Amino acid sequence: MATDIAKSDSASIERAVLSTLRQIDTDPSRSPAVPAAIPSTRQRPFASLRWRILAINILAFAVLAAGLLYLDEFRANLVEAKRAALFTQAEMIAGAIGDGAVTAEGDAVPAIALDQVELMLPRLVRPTRARARLFDGQGKMLADSQRLAAAARGVETQPLPPPEDNTFLIGPLIRAYDWLMLVTPGNLSLPRYRERVEQSAEDYPEVLEAISGARAAVDRLDDDGRLIMSVALPVQRFKRILGGLMLSADGRDIEAGVRDVRIAILQVVAVAFAVTVLLSLYLARTIVLPIRRLAAAADRVRRGFGHRVVIPDYGGRHDEIATLSRSLVAMTDSLYQRMEAIESFAADVAHEIKNPLTSLRSAVETLRRIDDPALSEKLMEIIHQDVGRLDRLISDIADASRLDAELSREAFVAVDLRALIGVLAEFVETTAQDNAPVLKVEFGDGAPIFVSGIEDRLGQVVRNLLSNAMSFGPPGSFILVSARGRGRVATLVVEDEGLGMPEEKREAIFERFYSARPEGEAFGNHSGLGLSISRQIIEAHGGTIHAENRYDRDRKIVGARFVVQLPRASDRA
Repeated sequence: MATDIAKSDSASIERAVLSTLRQIDTDPSRSPAVPAAIPSTRQRPFASLRWRILAINILAFAVLAAGLLYLDEFRANLVEAKRAALFTQAEMIAGAIGDGAVTAEGDAVPAIALDQVELMLPRLVRPTRARARLFDGQGKMLADSQRLAAAARGVETQPLPPPEDNTFLIGPLIRAYDWLMLVTPGNLSLPRYRERVEQSAEDYPEVLEAISGARAAVDRLDDDGRLIMSVALPVQRFKRILGGLMLSADGRDIEAGVRDVRIAILQVVAVAFAVTVLLSLYLARTIVLPIRRLAAAADRVRRGFGHRVVIPDYGGRHDEIATLSRSLVAMTDSLYQRMEAIESFAADVAHEIKNPLTSLRSAVETLRRIDDPALSEKLMEIIHQDVGRLDRLISDIADASRLDAELSREAFVAVDLRALIGVLAEFVETTAQDNAPVLKVEFGDGAPIFVSGIEDRLGQVVRNLLSNAMSFGPPGSFILVSARGRGRVATLVVEDEGLGMPEEKREAIFERFYSARPEGEAFGNHSGLGLSISRQIIEAHGGTIHAENRYDRDRKIVGARFVVQLPRASDRA
């Protein structure tokens, strides 16, 4: 009856143990803290790397394009060249008026001959395509080339701007460009051009300076935003100032030249901009898309139960994405192996716990039905042994479940293997029974043998090997423990004079819960985890451990030998 009850509870025991092991494996007090939930991988639209790459590359071209819209030095040179040309033309016209359009008879004061000016001024100004206005010494305007030319033809004319390009794209772009140029800080600081019907020198500061004998120039903007350049020079005859000449012209040709240069450069920038955007999108796709796929696969791993998730393999790229992909694949494989190991361990634990529980339940059920004191005492001893066995099992299981976390968390230090073996061998000899095997320790030349590792865990391996050899060695036999360092490898060997092991079981003895004890030893005194834990510790230290039989000359087994090899550390580590 008790056996049936134990069998019916085996599945629930396995589930409980699996849950316990998972809790132990993820216990925050024994392993690094892990968040309970991973935040969602959804991102805000413009927080993606794609938009960041695109924005950075576009920003560089935007700054370049904005800088090209000014070309201040180029425009200033053009303005200065045109102003110098206007001064040259004004000097020629003022000189011609001063020499050929002045009345000076006898001792009379020289004066500008208006009738001669009206004939000369339109002819002098026509090649320059500028507008000339002549003022007398009191600031009164005497002549205006624009009005004189209109009066001569009977029609007043105004220069017209060049025809606008009204195509679908070019027209709006040019108008936007003109508006942008109008609101630039340099243009906003220029005075506005205003022209009254009755003009005088008071309307133009540069003319006042010319009448006083100086030359001056002023730039203005008209209502359409065009640049109006004016220069003024005194009209003289024999160093006597007779009036002032103002020569003005618009800067339409300058703006057209600057605009043509800007448009030509902006066309190159536009092509480079388009290429940069396409390359940025391609670069973002080659970076962002694989990362998103890897993130989605990692999220499926987190949510997946009962099936493996295939991580996208980008190993053929030979770049950082390939490195990330290989790392995620290796991490996922390790995670699945760990999960499978935990589940397998849980099944083994449930199986091992079930046996003492079955025996314990049977003993308890039988104890309640009998009255024989001798039999009751025997059952109580069985119960005591089963409880002790359960205690050892649970302790070893807890130690094995914590092993991974401790090995990954503890820092490796240089451990003197020779000193460690000496201390543990002395402790085993002191606590051994009278008929126990005798330990013999050999260290070669006696020099320290340093290995890199965790001293407590390496000591646990040595204790397990010595305990195993002591239990299998016949009374009075010898156990030889030797340690040597050759090259980059330190070797620990433990030999006994026991019965050895079947050749087919040389690897099985390192499996969990494997137990083949010597005859006469009480059942349940060992959990079968010692050698399994020892191999796990040695492999975590980058070493190897294996078992083999010792033979005499007749190929008869005379004992067992356990060989541990570990990487050596520097003597100064």
